Amino acid sequence: MIMVKLKIAVPTKSHRGMEDTVSEVFGKAETFTIVEVENGQVVNVHVIDNPGASYKHGSGPIAVKTLADLNVNLVFAAELGPGALELLEHHRMKKVLVKPNAKVADVIKENLTRLRLSNVGDARGEGHS
Repeated sequence: MIMVKLKIAVPTKSHRGMEDTVSEVFGKAETFTIVEVENGQVVNVHVIDNPGASYKHGSGPIAVKTLADLNVNLVFAAELGPGALELLEHHRMKKVLVKPNAKVADVIKENLTRLRLSNVGDARGEGHS
């Protein structure tokens, strides 16, 4: 059996983890909730401050760089600007658009089920060794 590991980032509004809500913005989100999943089960959740939140311009690319450094391979967000989108693709991170203000736990549960059903869940970034 192949072990599928995902590290999902969700732009969020505070430090409430799975109880937090999805931010309406990506680059200027206050925090990112990082959810680690193995074989469809959440195994770790932690929250980081977004270093790009206070920038007037260029916050999206800073956020993407931060997530890339954490080896995130899947982003659930309500919106993504063109700079962030391009960099997500460059870093081979998959993206899923979700509703703003939705509870993180609900977004994770809904989309993990959907990804498993559509077999798109393999967002590990093939080709990396």
